[in-house]
Amino acid sequence: MTTLIKNGTVVTATEKMHADVLIDGEKVVGVAAPGAHGWVADSEIDAAGKYVLPGGVDVHTHFQLPFGGTYVSDDFESGTRAAAFGGTTTVVDFAVQVKGQTVREGYDAWMALADGNCAIDYGFHMIVGDINDSSLKEMEAIVDDGVTSFKLFMAYPGVLYSDDGEIFRAMQQAAQDGTTIMMHAENGIAIDVLREQAVSRGETDPRYHTITRPPTTESEAVHRSIVLAELAGCPLYVVHMSAKEAVAELTVARDRGLPVYGETCPHYLHLSLEDHVAAPGFEGAKYVCSTPIREKDNQEYLWNALARGDLQVVSTDHACFFFDDDEDTPDRDLPGPVMGRQKRLGEGDFTFIPNGLPGVEERFNVMYQSGVVEGRFSINRFVELVATNPAKMFGMYPQKGTIAIGSDADIVIYDPGTSFVYSTDTIHGNIDYTAYEGMTIEATIDKVLSRGKVIVDAGTYVGSKTHGRYLKRGLSEMPV
Repeated sequence: MTTLIKNGTVVTATEKMHADVLIDGEKVVGVAAPGAHGWVADSEIDAAGKYVLPGGVDVHTHFQLPFGGTYVSDDFESGTRAAAFGGTTTVVDFAVQVKGQTVREGYDAWMALADGNCAIDYGFHMIVGDINDSSLKEMEAIVDDGVTSFKLFMAYPGVLYSDDGEIFRAMQQAAQDGTTIMMHAENGIAIDVLREQAVSRGETDPRYHTITRPPTTESEAVHRSIVLAELAGCPLYVVHMSAKEAVAELTVARDRGLPVYGETCPHYLHLSLEDHVAAPGFEGAKYVCSTPIREKDNQEYLWNALARGDLQVVSTDHACFFFDDDEDTPDRDLPGPVMGRQKRLGEGDFTFIPNGLPGVEERFNVMYQSGVVEGRFSINRFVELVATNPAKMFGMYPQKGTIAIGSDADIVIYDPGTSFVYSTDTIHGNIDYTAYEGMTIEATIDKVLSRGKVIVDAGTYVGSKTHGRYLKRGLSEMPV
């Protein structure tokens, strides 16, 4: 089957042009000025007045992850469906190796969860939670399976935490293999002390989650991870950066020419301690995540860092938990499993609130609205942040992240002449709230194509949970 997308404005990270796009099967086979080619296709999509954009690439999601006494509420089926509704056509999730388990066992377990349950294409980073001689050898071997990035934690002592020696050894292995280390950079040892002291004083409301993770605990860990990565000689990617002090550490290192990169998430750009986490009662639990939502004055700093290139990627860290208890009621029509108690596990003690919030469906739209419509950066930079750079960073470009001859036909037809308002009635994941309630988006997603197949059409899901294909990723192609 061939498909012609005609009369649209094609936008990539470097170009914006009135052009037609020809798709043959799963691939883009032509991009040319309208009417200048004589192409005839089996089907046509008229994109007049609309943008033709690369499908979004979200390289930080968590589906079916156990955390805090429960599981995130989105499984691979519901999570990737929500992603598709939001214009994201590729996700890279995290396979998890826990203490006492081999890397291969963790990888195989997560592959089994995702297989046949993804609406869009997917890959895996590997969380290495037990660093030893055996797991270091497995890090090298699993590259052949397309796993070329490994996440380590300076946070969560007793669960996923690695000490500096373990981190350094993993970084040395990554340097040898050409792979990338991803770092959750927070000083978990100090944070645990602060949390225990807060609870002992009776400071148990959700806002104390942020207060006990002050910016210094992030910036110190970022600095330390950069020092270790430089010593080992490996590329470093710092996930979910939220504090301006931490981004400043990254900027200094990049100015020195080090291969270090930073990611932030939409919730750090739109939410604040003052307006959200410190909301009356237990409402702030909706916004508890790590690194935490910070004071409002961090937002503009992060926006400027994205605009000037000091941060390179916008992902979501999508890990959603029901705010109200999830009960199997007759009128429940959300996809996904019944989860029981989730955020409300932490009523009376913030340390028991599961960390995370939804975002895989909202990222594309809210970044377009706040970035492009509100004039913070160009639509080309928008594409770069949500599609092209993530694909380059994690070995998927140019198969993903752009519209070019030979690329996968992952395409979003985006209509800037319409609008909608985010609410619980407009979201499609297995979750009972959106962090962007009441936000107006001055565009709507008309169609989403994944490898040439329309999977979302005018707000209707027409895809399949078996459509998504596993991506064997290459090494990073991100320049310093």
